Amino acid sequence: MGIYGALSTAVSGLRAQSFALETISGNIANSQTIGYKRVETEFVDLIADAPVKRQTPGAVLAQSRSTNNVRGDVKAVSNETYMALNGPGFFVVEPPVGETDGTTIFAGTNYYTRRGDFDINREGYLVNGSGYFLKALPIDTSTGNISGSVPQVIQLSNSFLPAEQTSRIDYQANLPQQPKNAAFNDGGSGLYTGSAATVTGAGEADFLEQSISGGAITTYAENGAPVDVQMRWAKTANADAAATPPVLDTWKLYYLSNSDATGTTTKWTQAGGSYTFDAAGAKVTPAATSTTISNLTVNGVSVGDVELRHGTGGMTQFADSNGTASVNASQNGYAAGEFVSVAVNDGGRIVASYTNGQQVEVGQVVVANFNAVNQLKKLDGGVFAATSESGEASLDMDGDGVIGSSVESSNTDISEEFTKLIVTQQAYSAGTRIVTTADEMLQEALNMVR
Repeated sequence: MGIYGALSTAVSGLRAQSFALETISGNIANSQTIGYKRVETEFVDLIADAPVKRQTPGAVLAQSRSTNNVRGDVKAVSNETYMALNGPGFFVVEPPVGETDGTTIFAGTNYYTRRGDFDINREGYLVNGSGYFLKALPIDTSTGNISGSVPQVIQLSNSFLPAEQTSRIDYQANLPQQPKNAAFNDGGSGLYTGSAATVTGAGEADFLEQSISGGAITTYAENGAPVDVQMRWAKTANADAAATPPVLDTWKLYYLSNSDATGTTTKWTQAGGSYTFDAAGAKVTPAATSTTISNLTVNGVSVGDVELRHGTGGMTQFADSNGTASVNASQNGYAAGEFVSVAVNDGGRIVASYTNGQQVEVGQVVVANFNAVNQLKKLDGGVFAATSESGEASLDMDGDGVIGSSVESSNTDISEEFTKLIVTQQAYSAGTRIVTTADEMLQEALNMVR
C-alpha cells in the first residue's frame, strides 16, 4: 500500500465527508419542512485482503441511514383538515397522473407520507402541501359504517344534505307520584277524568287542568318541514292495592295534533297505550322499552309512524315535590342542510358539517405501518415508496394515532446538525493534510533520483 495507499484512503475519506456534508446540508435546508425525516450518515470501513500481520486501516465508504421511525414535534394548528400521527405509521396518498375534462385522473398507486397539511381543492379532494391526494376508506353515510377495505382518494361533495324524516323519538321522563296541576290546586285529585283516546276542542279546558306538561320536541316530515310536537301526561288512576284486581298508578300520554280544533274536532291524541307503575316507581306497562305512535300528524303535516323509545329504565314515577314531569327527549330527523366545512377528528374520521347542525362522517383515515420502516425509498415531496426491504404496508383501519388540527414538524435538530457540521469540517481538513503530506513524500522520493 504505502504512500499511494494512504493517498487513496485519504481521497475516500474526503469523498465520505463530502457525502456527510451533503446530508447535513439537506437536513438543515428542510428543518422547517412539515413531516421531514432527517438523513444520518454512516461510515463503513473497507479493508483490503491481506495477511494478519500486514492488515491496513483501509478506505471508508459513506452511506445514508433513514430516521423514518423518529417522530418530529406535533403542534396544534387552526386548520381543521390538518392532521398528524402521534405514533408510528404513515398517511396513504396518491399523486395525480393527469386531467381529463377538468377531472383529475389517478392510477391507483400508493405512496406514504407523514406530511399532513391537507387542504380541500376545487374538486373536493384533500391535498397536502406537496400535491399528494389523501386516500381513506369511504363511510356509508346512512349507517356510519366503513364500506370497503381498500383505501381510495376521498372526494367531498358540497351538495345539500337531504332531509331525514323522523322515525324515532328517544323519550325519557320521571312522572310525579302526585301531579300538581290546576285541578289539584283547586282541591281536586289531580286525576284526569276523561277516558277517550282523543280530546276534542270542547274538552280541552278540562284536559289541560287535569294534566301536566310532557315537554315538546321538533320533529321533521319527509320533506324536512319542522313539526313541533307538544306532549302532556294525564294520570288516570292512583294505586289501590285493596281493589280487586289491584290497581296500579296509571298514566296516559297525549300530543297536540290540531292546534286550531274547536267543538267536537280532535285536538289532543293519545300516543300509545296506558303506562302503569309499581310502588317502587318502575314502569310495568308497556313491557317493551318502546312504543309506536302511528301516523304522527300535527296540524295536517304527517311525520309518519314514529317509534317512541324509552330505553331500559327510561320511564319512572318517583315522588316529586313540584308535581311536574322531568323530561329528556331527542329525535333522529333533520331538515336539509348546506355544506359548511370539513374537519378530521382525533379518531381519523373525516367529518362534513352542514348548516342544519348535522355532522356526517364521510371517510376513515388509514395508517400504514411497515416492518422495516427505515428501508422505505424516499421520494420528492416527503413521500415514501415501499421496497422489497421494507415489506408491504399493513393498514390500520381504525386510524389509531391520528390527531386532528395538528401537523408534525421536521425531526431535524439544528444544534445537532451544527455539531455534526463542525466534526465533518475538521475531518475533511485532516484528510486534506494527509493528501498534502503524501504529495510531499512522493516529491521527496522523486528527488532522490536527481
